[in-house]
Order: sequence, then C-alpha cells, then structure tokens
Amino acid sequence: MNKIFVIIAILTNVFTVSAQQNVQRKHALVIHGGAGTILKAKLTPEKEKAYKTALELALKTGDSILANGGKAIDAVVAAIKILEDNPLFNAGKGAVFTNEGKNELDASIMDGSNLKAGAIAGVTNIKNPITAALAVMQKSEHVMMAGKGAEKFAALNGCTIVKPSYFFTTERWQGLQKAKLKDAAQMDSSNAIKDPLNKDFKYGTVGCAALDIYGNIASGTSTGGMTNKKYGRVGDAPIIGSGTYADNNTCAISCTGWGEYFIRLSMAKAVSDRMELKNMTLEDAAKEMIHSKLPALGGDGGLIGIDKKGNITMQFCTPGMYRGYINTKGELVTKIFKED
Repeated sequence: MNKIFVIIAILTNVFTVSAQQNVQRKHALVIHGGAGTILKAKLTPEKEKAYKTALELALKTGDSILANGGKAIDAVVAAIKILEDNPLFNAGKGAVFTNEGKNELDASIMDGSNLKAGAIAGVTNIKNPITAALAVMQKSEHVMMAGKGAEKFAALNGCTIVKPSYFFTTERWQGLQKAKLKDAAQMDSSNAIKDPLNKDFKYGTVGCAALDIYGNIASGTSTGGMTNKKYGRVGDAPIIGSGTYADNNTCAISCTGWGEYFIRLSMAKAVSDRMELKNMTLEDAAKEMIHSKLPALGGDGGLIGIDKKGNITMQFCTPGMYRGYINTKGELVTKIFKED
C-alpha cells in the first residue's frame, strides 16, 4: 500500500513540475550596448567574453526585478545602471569625450502605461544619468532638462553626484585623439561628418525595453553621445520619440546609431506608429525603419524593442550591435555580431 502512495506522489510531482515548465512567464526584457563597426576579427576572445558577461549581468538584474513583481520602468533603470557603470560602454563611466575633452551625458526613459517620460541632456556630474531622467519623469512637471539646471535638479532629488573625472577612461580619451586627427585631415569641415572613416566615432549608447507581469512596458536609453562632438551637440538618445518611446498599445523602443538620422526619422515613434496605424508587427515595423528608411537617408544604427505580448526585436544595419534578451520562456541570449 505504501508503495502505491509513493508512486502516486512521484507522478504528482512529475506532473506538477511539467505543468510549471509549460507555464509561460509574463515578463521579458531586451537590452543593447550600442551598434557600429563591431567586427569579430577586431575583438579579442577576452573582450568578447567581457561584453557578453556585462550584457548577461544587466539582463539578470532587470529580470530579477520583473520576476519578483517589479515594474517594467524599474527593471529598465536597473539594467541600464549596470551598463552605465561598466566602462566597456559609451554611457556613464566610459562615456566618450567631446571636442573640448569633457564627458556630456544624455538619457531618457518612458512609461508605456501612461506615456509619461523624462530626459536629461548635456550633464557632466550625474553618476547614472538614467536615474536623473527617471527623476524628471516622476518628480517634475517637465519632460526634458539640460545642462546645469538638470544637474541641480538631479542633486536635489537624490541622484548620485560625482566629479567629472569619474567618467574618464584612457580608451575613450585615446578615441578622442584619433577623432581629432581625422578631423584635422579634413580640410572642409562640412565633409568631415560625411566621412565614412568617422562613422566609428558616432556610436555607443545603451538601452533597455521591458515588459512586466502587469502587462506594462517601458524603455530607456543612456549615452555619452558622439566622440569629438562640438557646440553642445545632442543626439537622439534623450529625445522622446527619436531615441526612446513606449506605449502599452504598441511597443517599447530604444535606439542606437547616428543620432541625427534617428531624430529626422523620429525613429522610435515611427516603429510604434507603423504598428498602430498600419497594423504591422513589431518585427516588420522595426525592419522597415532600420533596413529601409534609415539607410535611404544615409544613416545607420540599430534598435531594440518589445511589445505587450513579449515579442522582441533587435534590428541593426551595422556590422554589429551588443545586444541580448530574456524572453517569456526564460531563455537568456546575448549576441554581438551580425553573423550571431
């Protein structure tokens, strides 16, 4: 008789485990660490492993929040902070330098459940710019703040303030020197921005898009901008609708690439509009914008996105994009190169 009970208990446990495995998770997230001329031949195995380890940590950090009932907006901030703190990426520590030898940081965030958004641009002393963007969204009546005013607001609202020297890395400083040399080789400055050799200096940026168990989506983007940028240049990353957009009815998007073109295309919102007005899928809308509209203007880059069903896209028209996701099945994937 005892044997029968043991057999029943074992079978019950097997069926329970099987049922749990077949239950699809309701949350997911996707991240990027920048798109550009990222070639396997130029990335050492050690560096490749370092990038993938960093992406995996950011994914697991955000996923842990979602798995424990946290909001999409909080998962986005947590994942981006991991990338901002890692000097491998062009955001936070390790951000690229302006022509004047400064680090000027931009970030934005958007909540798809209510279309609230926050952004900061041209800041120099906020350790994690994404937290300042969140503060603008949650603690002010504004959407975007810039420069000294944004820094003052961030300090008053609990963001960690650091000395500008915190962001310095030797690799980014050397990148500025190379960019300046190429600038000097261009007799006509109007041609410098069109020079294909300079394209490598226009990319970086990190971002995240997430879906939580409540069916809400959110996205955020953070960047150091363009190496050797001048005159207070601001790219697409802090501009809602261009570098970042989220709407529960469609998708959450974060972009990376040649910002001037993403601004002209209102890239992130354009993907959402195609889903809403043309009834396109997230994948098809993202492909049309990145592989057709963007190159047609002469720009390049990529984007990540997620919709309310947990569908994920990672599109780019450059040789590579640091990227990864944890989907609704719990599968964790990180990729770098186009051939991955």
